[in-house]
Amino acid sequence: MTPPIAKPWLFSQPDQDPRSATGAPLRWGVIATGGIAQAVSKDLALLADAELYAVSSRSQATAESFAATYGFAKAYGDDGGARGYQRLLTDDAVDVVYVATPHAQHFEIVLAALNAGKHVLCEKALTINAREAGELIAAARQKKLFLMEAVWSRFLPSMQRAFEIAASGELGEVQWITADLGFPALYSPTARIWALKDGGGALLDLTVYPLLWALGTLGFPQTVSATGHVNDDGVDAQNALTLGYRHGAQAQLTSSLLAHGPRTATVAGSLGYLQAIGSVNNPHELLVGIGRDDPRTEQFTTVGIGYTYELREVTRCIQQGLSESPVMPLDDSLNTMRLFDGVRAQLGVSYPNDAR
Repeated sequence: MTPPIAKPWLFSQPDQDPRSATGAPLRWGVIATGGIAQAVSKDLALLADAELYAVSSRSQATAESFAATYGFAKAYGDDGGARGYQRLLTDDAVDVVYVATPHAQHFEIVLAALNAGKHVLCEKALTINAREAGELIAAARQKKLFLMEAVWSRFLPSMQRAFEIAASGELGEVQWITADLGFPALYSPTARIWALKDGGGALLDLTVYPLLWALGTLGFPQTVSATGHVNDDGVDAQNALTLGYRHGAQAQLTSSLLAHGPRTATVAGSLGYLQAIGSVNNPHELLVGIGRDDPRTEQFTTVGIGYTYELREVTRCIQQGLSESPVMPLDDSLNTMRLFDGVRAQLGVSYPNDAR
């Protein structure tokens, strides 16, 4: 039988409404105003114990517009020699910040936030490489401040249920997993998703989602084999990973910025299988087939867009005085960055941050 997944992957109270308060209100600061910051801010507003307090941008006008749209009390843009995020971090009223900038800026901003005494939720990927991730984790632990990578899918009810089924033994010994995520992204060398200086490419933006299915059922692999297409800018436009495990199981994961994919995931075991219906990063149904019996379907709904669950976890942990999430431990983020470093070495992808 495949060893069950580690308990930290699973919530202790999976049925809790993420909107319900779990303690004293926290005042949030949001750093950056792009699409992901907009989506997360919408869900943050649903939490009873979250106060949308401050937002920062390079432009004061952009920060003010964002604040007015989403209900933040303070807006900070660049002013003289001070960056907008630096001004936000000097505001003593801010309890916790959400960092939504491009990957290559995460290290600088998260470190500044920790040095300013702020708790941090940082958009995935946590950093560009494992060295940066290790330094941030060490700083957070030394300062006893909360830090978590924002892998929102990990907290969804459907994903939690999938991990629970895999851990229960209902599927028998898990032998193989497949998962994919792809869409044709309009190419522009200056677009964040394609820009090498920003950490662009399929790996840091997309691969975390197919990888979740392997990590959540089999854990971290013993071997990783990677192939892919690296464009003329040195960015991986597509990658395919094969993960190997000591007991013989394998996972095949595909991520692409070139083509539409079905966005499916399958976990196949000696007794049965599980399939994700909807999208690999936000399934709305799980199809579970045992032996030759007719498969059953389990259906799920999400509160808000789906970010509410990770936001509740951050809020609950900070209210309880925790420095990291038991559902999303910092060592998992570090080991993921180590895995990605190894993949990039095989693909021949190097970011400017690597030379820092």
